[in-house]
Amino acid sequence: MRKEGKKRRKRKEEKKRVVVSNLPFEGWSPKENPNQQYRGNQIKTSKYTILSFIPKNVFEQLHRFANFYFVGIVILNFIPVVSAFQPGVSVIPVCVILAVTAIKDAWEDFRRYTSDKVINNQECFIYSRREQSFVQKRWKDVRVGDFVQMQCNEVIPADILLLFSSDPSGICHLETANLDGETNLKQRCVVKGFSQQEGQFQPEHFHNTVVCEKPNNHLNKFKGYMEHPDQTRTGFGSESLLLRGCTIRNTEVAVGIVIYTGHETKAMLNNSGPRYKRSKIERRMNTDIFFCIGILFLMCLCGAIGHSLWNQTFKEHPPFDVPDANGNFLPPALGGFYMFLTMIILLQVLIPISLYVSIELVKLGQVFFLHNDLDLYDEESDLPIQCRALNITEDLGQIQYIFSDKTGTLTENKMVFRRCTIMGREYCHQENAKRLETLKEVDSDSEEWTQYQCLSFPARWAQRPATMRSQGGTQPLRRSQSARVPIQGHSRQRSVGRCESSQPPVAFSSSIEKDVTPDKNLLTKVREAAQWLETLSDAKPAKPSQSTSSSTADFFLALAICNSVMVSTTTEPRQRVTIPPSTKALGTSLEKIQQLFQRLKLMSLSQSFSSTAPSDTDLGESLGANGPTTDSDEKDDTSVCSGDYSTDGGYRSSTWDQGDILGSGSGASLEEVVLEAPDLGLAKPELCYEAESPDEAALVHAAHAYSFTLVSRTPEQVTVRLPQGICLTFDLLFTLGFDSVRKRMSVVVRHPLTREIIVYTKGADSVIMDLLEDPGCVTDADLQKKMKKIQARTQKHLDLYARDGLRTLCIAKKVISEEDFRRWANFRHQAEASLDNRDDLLMETAQHLENQLTLLGATGIEDRLQEGVPDTIAALREAGIQLWVLTGDKQETAVNIAYSCRLLSQMDTVYSINTESQETCESILNCALEEVKQLHQLQKPDCKLFGFRLPSETPSTTSGAAVPDAGLVIDGKTLNVIFQGKLEKKFLELTQYCRSVLCCRSTPLQKSMIVKLVRDKLSVMTLSIGDGANDVSMIQAADIGIGISGQEGMQAVMSSDFAISRFKHLKKLLLVHGHWCYSRLARMVVYFFYKNVCYVNLLFWYQFFCGFSGSTMIDYWQMIFFNLFFTSLPPIIFGILDKDISAETLLALPELYKNGQNSECYNLSTFWISMMDAFYQSLICFFIPYLTYKGSDIDVFTFGTPINTISLTTILLHQAMEMKTWTFIHGLVLLGSFLMYFVVSLLYNAICVTCNSPANPYWVMENQLSDPTFYLVCILTPVVALLPRYFFLSVQGTYGKSLISKAEKIDKLPVDKRNLEIQSWRNKKRPAPVTEVAQSAHHPAPPVPQQDFRTSTPKSSSPHKRKHVEDWMLHGQRGSRECRREDPCLGGPSAKLSSGQHLLEPNRTLVPGAYSRGQNDVRQPLSRGSHRRSQSSLTI
Repeated sequence: MRKEGKKRRKRKEEKKRVVVSNLPFEGWSPKENPNQQYRGNQIKTSKYTILSFIPKNVFEQLHRFANFYFVGIVILNFIPVVSAFQPGVSVIPVCVILAVTAIKDAWEDFRRYTSDKVINNQECFIYSRREQSFVQKRWKDVRVGDFVQMQCNEVIPADILLLFSSDPSGICHLETANLDGETNLKQRCVVKGFSQQEGQFQPEHFHNTVVCEKPNNHLNKFKGYMEHPDQTRTGFGSESLLLRGCTIRNTEVAVGIVIYTGHETKAMLNNSGPRYKRSKIERRMNTDIFFCIGILFLMCLCGAIGHSLWNQTFKEHPPFDVPDANGNFLPPALGGFYMFLTMIILLQVLIPISLYVSIELVKLGQVFFLHNDLDLYDEESDLPIQCRALNITEDLGQIQYIFSDKTGTLTENKMVFRRCTIMGREYCHQENAKRLETLKEVDSDSEEWTQYQCLSFPARWAQRPATMRSQGGTQPLRRSQSARVPIQGHSRQRSVGRCESSQPPVAFSSSIEKDVTPDKNLLTKVREAAQWLETLSDAKPAKPSQSTSSSTADFFLALAICNSVMVSTTTEPRQRVTIPPSTKALGTSLEKIQQLFQRLKLMSLSQSFSSTAPSDTDLGESLGANGPTTDSDEKDDTSVCSGDYSTDGGYRSSTWDQGDILGSGSGASLEEVVLEAPDLGLAKPELCYEAESPDEAALVHAAHAYSFTLVSRTPEQVTVRLPQGICLTFDLLFTLGFDSVRKRMSVVVRHPLTREIIVYTKGADSVIMDLLEDPGCVTDADLQKKMKKIQARTQKHLDLYARDGLRTLCIAKKVISEEDFRRWANFRHQAEASLDNRDDLLMETAQHLENQLTLLGATGIEDRLQEGVPDTIAALREAGIQLWVLTGDKQETAVNIAYSCRLLSQMDTVYSINTESQETCESILNCALEEVKQLHQLQKPDCKLFGFRLPSETPSTTSGAAVPDAGLVIDGKTLNVIFQGKLEKKFLELTQYCRSVLCCRSTPLQKSMIVKLVRDKLSVMTLSIGDGANDVSMIQAADIGIGISGQEGMQAVMSSDFAISRFKHLKKLLLVHGHWCYSRLARMVVYFFYKNVCYVNLLFWYQFFCGFSGSTMIDYWQMIFFNLFFTSLPPIIFGILDKDISAETLLALPELYKNGQNSECYNLSTFWISMMDAFYQSLICFFIPYLTYKGSDIDVFTFGTPINTISLTTILLHQAMEMKTWTFIHGLVLLGSFLMYFVVSLLYNAICVTCNSPANPYWVMENQLSDPTFYLVCILTPVVALLPRYFFLSVQGTYGKSLISKAEKIDKLPVDKRNLEIQSWRNKKRPAPVTEVAQSAHHPAPPVPQQDFRTSTPKSSSPHKRKHVEDWMLHGQRGSRECRREDPCLGGPSAKLSSGQHLLEPNRTLVPGAYSRGQNDVRQPLSRGSHRRSQSSLTI
């Protein structure tokens, strides 16, 4: 038992790292230091050293089969018995190929070495016990256990545990741009117990032991504890760890102890770099090389057998058959084997040695043009496309499936506050919505702001920047010495000539995000809430939960407080505001100040929306007159919307003057109010909010719009300015940060007026609604009824927001007693100090606090769709690409975004599957499969692909209307069931019938599993695109990974193969550059195989006339020059510059992309057709000269020179016939290669007197050029050789029915005619008009079979169906979505269900009932733990 206990303890200790201070061991032997076992801080990313470079690089290059093959040929050529060439000559081409690759590898590694050297020799300050101070040392000398001092704007040299900060609050700010590209600042705090330090930190007084986890690559996870000399422990986490590579900001001095160094730091463990991927063409090429090896084997076998048979024709040994030293002759079998090896050496060029180098050069050229395409350059972010993987450019033209993230990829990740609900009452913010509909990101406020500044305001105000405007006359923020990440030579700075305010330097602070137009009716409630706060005393108010004013105040206080937003100003960029402003009583009445505050807030917005806004009356009176005065729980209408907005579709200019601001009824002048009310902030610099997520920024800006302004934040306190100008400073007792498991965030504060301890919580509605206080446990009947009503109405508003595609967050609060909080805080501290099961304990403590909440309201935030997304998706779908959306968002939001971006059509049948039961999931898949198969049975017979029956593309003429497309919506729980229950095959079969698939609430692991499932099981080319760290696994799993450099950092970009700035760039990247890259490279590879086989066969035909002796009629050097110089450049130019179809035509006709999907340019048939053509051309090129010179007395090289010339001419002309684009460069290269052949041949034949004794090529070319027969043969033979190819291309161009052939014809037309032809093409491809479908829909529907889950659908309705069987649902949504949904802003009546609709119960009987979006759910009452929305579908 003791041994087992020791083993368990030992295993536990192996999972820990123990760090002590190095100071007591300074000057001792290194072996005596317990930290010596840990690695140093020197990094090495280079692969080679001077000694290991040659053997290591050659070994790596031999992993490529072709290189191994050619090195083997060279070695074989050094065997005298089988040598066919001079051994030295045969080494040259292989050495050239290996040397070029080695030089490239050496240059890349040298750059890594110099980069490592610069990093390792950077300097930092390390504490020395001997010097009694911090001394300067190099990074590579830093060791675990050292104390490092860092100053502002310094880069952190290692992973360091923060022990001291010059900030009085013990906070240190980091910029992690070098790590993940995020420019917003992160807060790190000193380990508990070290924050209250007077003066400087004294490292010699540190006698604690740090125990933490082993090095790992989790950037956001770190846990450990500090053991004090008295055996007490203090826990810490990632909030106290400074990561290597980050930059210290806004902190003068920070000191910490080194925990991880060098390659054990989290940054280095995450630095895997772009991985190697093999393209589809390269995999196809390797297969064809094996075919070529098979052809080579047959040719060599023929040579060996022929040589043996030819030797047998001699009765005696011929004179050239030389015996060995003993006078013995080789046996015929051994002689044949030697000849087999000789033929391999002779015909080795059949495998193109220069193909791989040419492909690398072509891809570099393609990447160059790709990188310099201005259409793929984003001016706003000043970023071009990045090509991080150079070896898979051609795969861009063969994509069949795209897997996309939603947030930040399809949407902008600019969160805009749209609407909210408070205590069951909805405020739809119509004016704000109207502003957002036409607002453009180009700053159109500049003229109005100039006009605003020119108004006759008091001098004191005009001298100061505006407080209520985000884009005023203030200068943009600048971060001093801020290091931006250089990407491919482009700095991340705004381009010259753009408006300075087009891209704010602070994250998530563009004008579209900051400027929120308040709802007038909510402003009334806010004023009442502010007045209620003013009346608060130290006594606890009675029944605060029943007061609308208190709930409104708590709602906006939660928006302002429950976050981790950092406050800074324009005058002090990135300097935290920590001192709350003065809270002295104001000289003017609160009511008048509020009137001024609200009037300034409304008037200073960029556009005025109110055509009837009062200008001569008191703002409070106008709000009171226009807005309802009854409380929300006394009305049936759950929404209030201000109806005063401009109906002309535009915006009115803010042309107001001083009198308009104050109004005739105000009793004080503007100057007096400003002088008396300095605390309003009118004379203060504008506050800027630095948030870690766009959601937080949107909510703080929303609270700011209603004058609940976050003024300052420290770890202990947070200050909020109220509408009256009074500042409330809350004691911040605890913060529970947001995480993906809890999906919520909470802050525990002490209210400054009531002294109550309040927990404010915000989070996903699916989580918060389950944590609310159960109304059934409330004894007061009225309160119970009110709570149920508030929850039901809030749930209804959440459904409405989700259907509109808004991101929803619920806001709740809880009041706890002092004793409960003290007990919970002790529990929390114990959990933080624990190393084992720390995460579980922390989760348990959070659950203890975050329960029995009181619902305050909810918010709807719009994640705006990126520009061009719908058009891009439509084009990709026309191109035959299946698009799946894999998102972690809620189902309703994802579905509505899918409709808005045209991923789903209004006429689609949508199946939703949500289940946690394997049996239920299997039955749903079977039912859905049965239905979709029935839908397509009337069409043409089934075809099979990937082993699955697929729907046909052409509808049957017998069907009355076109069969609607299907869409599939599935959630993460169902995906778990599918993967665990072995239901992947049925799932994939169902997806084959769906035009779109949406996977909601999916985890990063599930995203990668889906991509791998589709990629491997269906054997298709996949592309993943995302912008966040949660998309990294999906990006790496796909054949091509694309990262979007958005607002969620650069982790997706760092792990991607290509990086773009906008989703719309995907259209040209795939449809144009993808098509070009694939077409060029595929045809170049086929041409290379043709070229080499054609040339090698000339040598093979000659063997029939030389006794298969392995001799050649072409000089060795001429053969080497032929491949290396004469025919190498034209294919490279062809692969880089050739364009079969223009970019305009490719974009206008996306279906041309299917050429690459089907691998039409390079497949098995095109390969073998080229092989046959090569055999035919080689026969012509050899036998026409042979028959011409037959019977003459010319020597062997005189016979071989015209054959070599004819072959070169034929191959170059063949290349010219394959070229689709002719430019000056194409003609120059072809003509230059042809002339180079003659120049080199003339010089070589003139100087080579004894190069190849006994038959030398001396003066052969010169003699041939004086012979008319030579010219006649060189002209006629290529014509005969290329005649079949020319005939085939002519017939294909004239009568070809392929899309590419048609497009090539259209592309050659004048612009006007070309546009007409393209329009005609698109009209033919367009599906049947909607009117026909609508007419057929109005006809009486046939009886619905019992097995069918569908309902007949008139045009005027928007029916949706859903089957609820226990915990699952399956619904098909179909028909026009023209039904008027219940939107409180519209106030229209509920739509009635048409007579053609019906509900099908599980027992297959029709039941009466009507349901549409405007009516309540036909479902069970809302129960705890189940908040599935079903307003958008019929319940079955």
